[in-house]
Amino acid sequence: MSHPQWQIANAQQVLLSGDLDRDTVPELWRELSGWTPSSKQLDVSLESVSRIDSAGMVMLIHLIEHAKQKNCHIMLSSVPEQLRTLFQLSNIEPMMAQHIENSAGVNCG
Repeated sequence: MSHPQWQIANAQQVLLSGDLDRDTVPELWRELSGWTPSSKQLDVSLESVSRIDSAGMVMLIHLIEHAKQKNCHIMLSSVPEQLRTLFQLSNIEPMMAQHIENSAGVNCG
């Protein structure tokens, strides 16, 4: 198991890495729930996410809503295929399309 990390690269980009699953999400969300974005749009790179399950997906949805309340739009980049599948199975792909960079592209994950 790889503990997730939230690394702020700059005001417009954050890197998420490690596992985003039911074992790791609660601790990460405690950290993120107090976070305040410092820009109007933020790219959240999922390139280094090694594993994601439905708990990770829900956390990302909550993160997007949390940022929206603070007038910040989150774009997810390098979305793993595993997460795209979860979006499809949960029937929320249309809702998430506005938050996925290159939504028509295929990313490895």
